[in-house]
Amino acid sequence: MTRVVVVGDLMSDTVARAAFPLAKGSDTPAAVTTHGGGSGANVASWLALEGVEAAFVGRRGSDIAGRNRDMELMGYGVDARLVMDSERPTGTCVVLVTHKGDRTMLSDPGANAALLVEDIERCRDLFRQGTHLHLSGYSLLNEGSRKAAIFALDTARKAKMSISVDAGSSSPLQRIGAEPFLEWTQGARLLVLNAKEAEVLTGRDVPEQAAKVLTAWYPQVVITSGADGALWYTNGRPEPVTVKAEPIDKIVDGTGAGDAFVAGFLPPWLDGKSPADALTAGSRLAVKAMRHLGARPSLDVMDNPIN
Repeated sequence: MTRVVVVGDLMSDTVARAAFPLAKGSDTPAAVTTHGGGSGANVASWLALEGVEAAFVGRRGSDIAGRNRDMELMGYGVDARLVMDSERPTGTCVVLVTHKGDRTMLSDPGANAALLVEDIERCRDLFRQGTHLHLSGYSLLNEGSRKAAIFALDTARKAKMSISVDAGSSSPLQRIGAEPFLEWTQGARLLVLNAKEAEVLTGRDVPEQAAKVLTAWYPQVVITSGADGALWYTNGRPEPVTVKAEPIDKIVDGTGAGDAFVAGFLPPWLDGKSPADALTAGSRLAVKAMRHLGARPSLDVMDNPIN
């Protein structure tokens, strides 16, 4: 199985699940828990669960949260190449989940915003032919880490690695604009994004149409649409390959489901299996993520790996 190097963000997620409608200017009962997070670190963790040899390159603070997140990654079996930042705290994301399950995220990138070219340089042993690079879009959307992210893409291209990129998040993507993002990610073999992000990049609100537009920049495109499933498209095909979403009886926490999808999709895709098989694997792992609190694999998932 191809080794995967993930470059991206590491966060501590504080998830607040409101029991009732939010009472503005007053108190609302909630269940508050803290978990490991960060899109890039999540992908690496789920990849390790899938039995993939995964490495993660990122930055953390010298605080307790950073040490805990570092130890968690190693516990999953990830080759964690984390630079410790003595000036900035580990990134933090406050995830507010309403009583209906809707999510709003408030993010402080912390040390993630200081990812440097030098941090990528010191991990050059990971960048070699036959290895795959997955770049978290957040590293491009954050101005402080953008130069390092672009350098990672350039280094991977020169090493003749295969490359995949995700689009991060629709709101910061919209602030940056489609043209810069498309320019920065030239050379990626695969773009993975959700329907909202696809609309930001193309102006098309129909995923099938957006995918066809995006293949002008990327050889292959995957768009997820939540309960409507996911699709894969490449130029030359009359229609995209689509799969329905895996059924789920109850969503406990949707945080990190997209990251789990990426981690489920990449192994069969890299092994040359059919797009339908890869989409199905991604959807299955996304459902696994939504069945428990937090964006990373839980202990019961680790004890019962997916076949």
